[in-house]
Amino acid sequence: MSVAPQRPLPASRGRAVSGSVPCDTRLGAGRGAALAGMLIEDPIATCLSPPVYDMICKLGFEVRETWDIDRIVTQSGRVCWPTITARVAYTRSAQSLDYRGSVRLLGPVCEAVHSHLLSLTKGQFEIRYAPWLQWTAFPELFPEIFAALESLQGPAISLGLMKLTACLERALGDVLVLLGKDCPFLLRDLLASEELAEVFGRPVMDVLKVFIGSPSGLNLRNVLWHGFASPLEIPPKYCSMMVLLTAGLGQLLKTYLEQTELVLAHRPCVALADLGEAAVFPDVTPAVLGLLEDVMRNSAFIRKVMMPYWEAALLGFRSHRFADCAMLLLTQLEAGLRSVFATVNQCPRRLLTAESTALYTTFDEILAKHLNDGKVNQLPLFLGEPAMEFLWDFLNHQEGPRIRDRLSHGEINLPEFPKEVASQLLAFSGVLLLRFVDEDLSAAFKKEAAIGSLAALADGYSAHFHPISQLKKQVLSCEESIRVWPLPPLPEVAARSVAASETHACEAFVTDTLAELLRHLPERSGLVSGCDGPPAGRWPEAIQELCGTPIRTLFCPRTVLEVVTVLRSIGACCACVSRQVAASAELRHQQWVERRLRSRQRQTYLHMVSSVKLLSPVLHLILLLIALELVNIHMVCGKNPCEYQQYLKFLKSILQYAEKLAAHTSPERNKWSEAVSLTHAALRKIWDFTEKKQMLMHLAKKSASKGVL
Repeated sequence: MSVAPQRPLPASRGRAVSGSVPCDTRLGAGRGAALAGMLIEDPIATCLSPPVYDMICKLGFEVRETWDIDRIVTQSGRVCWPTITARVAYTRSAQSLDYRGSVRLLGPVCEAVHSHLLSLTKGQFEIRYAPWLQWTAFPELFPEIFAALESLQGPAISLGLMKLTACLERALGDVLVLLGKDCPFLLRDLLASEELAEVFGRPVMDVLKVFIGSPSGLNLRNVLWHGFASPLEIPPKYCSMMVLLTAGLGQLLKTYLEQTELVLAHRPCVALADLGEAAVFPDVTPAVLGLLEDVMRNSAFIRKVMMPYWEAALLGFRSHRFADCAMLLLTQLEAGLRSVFATVNQCPRRLLTAESTALYTTFDEILAKHLNDGKVNQLPLFLGEPAMEFLWDFLNHQEGPRIRDRLSHGEINLPEFPKEVASQLLAFSGVLLLRFVDEDLSAAFKKEAAIGSLAALADGYSAHFHPISQLKKQVLSCEESIRVWPLPPLPEVAARSVAASETHACEAFVTDTLAELLRHLPERSGLVSGCDGPPAGRWPEAIQELCGTPIRTLFCPRTVLEVVTVLRSIGACCACVSRQVAASAELRHQQWVERRLRSRQRQTYLHMVSSVKLLSPVLHLILLLIALELVNIHMVCGKNPCEYQQYLKFLKSILQYAEKLAAHTSPERNKWSEAVSLTHAALRKIWDFTEKKQMLMHLAKKSASKGVL
């Protein structure tokens, strides 16, 4: 199959398009010329490379044979595995699979299975196969797939096959976990495991490899989940065959479990991370959905052959099938962004599926900073940081929802997929599509208040699940928890009995260190009021202002992330201390008032009250230090290796203090005097390092004084 070449990018407002694409950093910027510069010709009928197209669309139809279904499956629904495995071909040495030969020989078998399923009523299908599909933990999926096969609707069949491969991968992983092994991330590694071969047999696992386990075979899972195949390019007979294979695996597993007396337990589904502030777009209403549909029909981002998927995604949202909507949107966002990636980086071949000897161009590479050859990826420059941050938030960051990974690996309960997530994806997709609409039409769309509002919200998007963003949230949460500590008064009669010398020394360190830190607060904050520092009530104001300072998060260097990791560990320990102090102070004060403390417990209580009054400003000081260093985090890249290691050693010493403080303030230990001694030593270290002027806030001030940006 010949593939038409892409049209080169036209010039943008008199600017020639070259290897470096002019960047409008706002997602909904409305620069018509910039959008027109990305319009892509649509003569390309397929995104499958010629060999992959041949494998999927032609090879399984070359052998013309008529098979009696009774040779493949019995009247009771028992799969005749020897018939199927006998059609798998191997190389002459029998050391590896002959994928092309296997697909060619299995083609007629798949045809017979497909005709068989279509001859059944829904009731007959469920009676014959439902018992053997229970092992997947998602048996309700298969009547849905059966209905899709009957409908002959390409998008529904492709979606059903996507769900089936995800469901099957999860179920096979459950079997592996049952056998005491960790489930690998990649499906191909799962299918290659010796443990599954012992359960199902190596020939059976080879059959699965032909269909879903290798780029050398049909590779149905990857070509669908990565958005390469159009609705008409996946023969329905392969979906039917995968349904039968899944039932056959259930039969083999039942026999194995009976022999071993094991019981299969399914791992619980993963709950998606709460989007919280990351849900920047309002819920998509029917009116907005209609406008987005108009944008979709006029956007060059979508190839004509892929349009049915987009239509099915909108139908899924309207029908409250939010997982369906998200699956289809994700695959088509990847397909569309791959086209833009191939265009702006001037590598049209990357638009097509790769062969088994090369990597597919997937989100991992599309959203990366550099190409495989080390050149700068132009796509982030074209999309701008807000769009890139949204995609990284929803797809990549470990603490984000990682929607595509979790959906494609079968980790999410599809009926419970949250509307909120689908709505955010749909709104983002609409604004992205708008960038590829004719300039005049785009301006008309933006006059609609709803679309204009979505574009404005997209323009202002910032990362929410990046480690830097998570650290900001952690600091603010911890500060708030410290602020509401119950601080009982120290009984006057007992005040003199509590050793105060070390406490006073700590307070002096806090005052001096605070004065140094305040010099690095933003001058506009109005919080710098001499060396005495802000009043206690203004701690939150200082920390909140620092945490509200924008910090670049896209493509952070390793050193930045390493420092952020240590700072987050410190913050986590401070939060732990805060929880423990609040709980202990409230409980012990109540016991003191009710005179329920024994003599030694009363002494411990007095030490606790004295220590807590010190720990409050100390923890606030540490949080202020974290916030100041975070604002200047990118200055760490200017340190030489020796300075960097010294700085890291300093941070880890604070972490060590925070860990010990968490241990001493735990209800089990209650070592409050020791906590004061620890604090004194830690404050001395902080002061000593501060005097060296090697903290990031100091480096930032030096750079500013030299006029270095």
